[in-house]
Amino acid sequence: MEGDAAHSVVMDCEGRSKSDAIAWWIGADLPIKANYKGGRVALRVLVGCECSGVVRAAFRARGHDAWSCDLKPAEDDEKWHLQCDVRDAIENPPMGEPWDMAIFFPDCTYLCSSGLHRNLKDPARAAKTVAAVEFAKWLLTRPIDRIALENPIGRLGTAIRKADQIIQPNQFGHDASKATCLWLKGLPKLRPTKHIPPRFVGTRPRWGNQTDSGQNRLGPSPTRAADRARTYPGIADAMAEQWGAADAIPSSWW
Repeated sequence: MEGDAAHSVVMDCEGRSKSDAIAWWIGADLPIKANYKGGRVALRVLVGCECSGVVRAAFRARGHDAWSCDLKPAEDDEKWHLQCDVRDAIENPPMGEPWDMAIFFPDCTYLCSSGLHRNLKDPARAAKTVAAVEFAKWLLTRPIDRIALENPIGRLGTAIRKADQIIQPNQFGHDASKATCLWLKGLPKLRPTKHIPPRFVGTRPRWGNQTDSGQNRLGPSPTRAADRARTYPGIADAMAEQWGAADAIPSSWW
């Protein structure tokens, strides 16, 4: 819901009490289960460290005021992308309105398990891991009601805390394996939406993005890291559908 249509909905909600506005939204059977806060509908969502726009698009498709943010430009050239340091986007949101939710995808280069062994022989790399951990801690402690932080299995599980949930794309409609950790604040665990069974190589399960030996099928390329880091659409849809639902409205708003 964009432009004039979204504006008319905001105007329709103004002047109503919070409970009346929420009841109006649900009764109208609109495409989003929106909240009401100070005359504003829909969740205001920051998708930090994302340039693909996949998660941002999933939330916007459901009527939420979602913005992606990254040092790189948006791959889809959409206008709802902030090309800046995510710290600036948190502290200075568009139009000055605070974020209701933030989903962060910090770079895993110096955090994932597959590369940590290199820190033993490379002090400079080890220092970058420390800095990456501190950055993730900072993101998780922002004064935003609902926060999710995504990263693969690696340093954050011991430096911060065990992940609240580990998900796989094959739980959300994709023939792929990629263990993805979620650290959550004020958000429920994601519910799987569609299980895709593996093929078996002997007794070992393998999915479409894996060779028979279990390696990722993506070959070396300048975009390999970005391609592997991109959020699967099924996971993005689950985030938007489940975390953006009416039952996610904080009880303090009633």
